[in-house]
Amino acid sequence: MITIEPPSSISISALSKAGLTRFLNRARGGVGLEGEVDVLLADDSTLKRLNQAFRGKNKPTDVLSFPAPDEISQSHAGDLAVSLETAARQAAAYGHDLRDEVRILLLHGLLHLSGFDHETDDGEMAAREAELRRELRLPTTLIERVHDPKAKKRRTQVRTAPSKRGRRV
Repeated sequence: MITIEPPSSISISALSKAGLTRFLNRARGGVGLEGEVDVLLADDSTLKRLNQAFRGKNKPTDVLSFPAPDEISQSHAGDLAVSLETAARQAAAYGHDLRDEVRILLLHGLLHLSGFDHETDDGEMAAREAELRRELRLPTTLIERVHDPKAKKRRTQVRTAPSKRGRRV
């Protein structure tokens, strides 16, 4: 299920629950997750509260992943939270629309839910993310933007970082 709590500063006309749900299901299948995934699309202040509560970091972030306990992972893979405000800034910086940025963040979070961790896996997550990005017809992925000097930003400097359970992804 996707819950959208849009900030008043962001136009979400390009985002539809049905379209994002279709993408989420395709990406979930590509990643190999069996269980359902709940997604919250919210504002920076919500992600800041979650980031503080689960990571001890008092700042907003773009996406957080919360893997489900093993006992229920067959039916529920976990939860993702995405900041629409941060996504909008990153979309502008990388020259694509909000819908594509939200999809990039969802894919990245799904990979974390499936157990990938690009801080420790010697490039396995980056390779899988790039492969799925091409299959799902997405612009440059989060990991590629951080590690590929050719993936230039148009406007603001945006920093992304990896995540584990309940951490920024």
